[in-house]
Amino acid sequence: MMRVISYGGGVQSTALCVLAVQGKIGKVDAALFANVGDDSEHPATCSYVREQMLPWCAERGLDVHELHRVKRDGSRETLMENLLRPASRAINIPVRMPDNGAPGNRNCTETFKILVIRRWLRSHGVTKNAPATVLVGFSTDEIHRVNNRRLSPYDIPEHPLLDLNLSRQDCKRVIAEAGLPVPPKSACYFCPFHRPSKWARMRRDEPALFWKAAELEHILNERRDTLGRDHVYLTRFGVPLADAIQEEQPELDFGTELGAESCDEGYCWT
Repeated sequence: MMRVISYGGGVQSTALCVLAVQGKIGKVDAALFANVGDDSEHPATCSYVREQMLPWCAERGLDVHELHRVKRDGSRETLMENLLRPASRAINIPVRMPDNGAPGNRNCTETFKILVIRRWLRSHGVTKNAPATVLVGFSTDEIHRVNNRRLSPYDIPEHPLLDLNLSRQDCKRVIAEAGLPVPPKSACYFCPFHRPSKWARMRRDEPALFWKAAELEHILNERRDTLGRDHVYLTRFGVPLADAIQEEQPELDFGTELGAESCDEGYCWT
């Protein structure tokens, strides 16, 4: 049976790659990085994967494949391109509703990560009768996420970090002891599941990304105006991003949102 790591470029799945190289989680055939697009992933994640993990794993015999969504006509599509399609009525990220701040659909995970990995598996011989084992990077502080994934006949999830009783902090230690820098959290830079403190840090430290996210929100709402629909937002506050996150924040910690709403790689099932 083929065994692969669903690699998202963040802490937990990087630890899985390290443990695989060290022979601590059994035989692993490959690690699969489903890149939702260089215009969509946080640039630091793409840099870490390409500059750190790909060469490190290659030197040690673990294949890491960077995958992309490919449409039926053979062309690639990024998540940002999907969101900006003029004729599109759907918004395939969990934008926040104006009345209660609740998130909308998260088709981004299914379309740009899960199905991309599944397509690669099927192209490499995986069938319903011979499914793959997919190693998912849930640590002990994320155990509540284990049963939330929709099952597939093509892949069977496995959770080595839970079997080894490793927390996120343990994963950081595993990575550092292997001589690698600890990666940043992996998520799209415009993800509506970012906590307010994350947005505040982005506005302060990465203003170009912050304003690209604000522009995306503006474009989506211009389209909704033409459709006669209410505005949607990238935060739960029911106002545009630039108004929700002020230029000078007296305190970066805005309180805690539900852990299940964070969008690190584990929640995207990679």
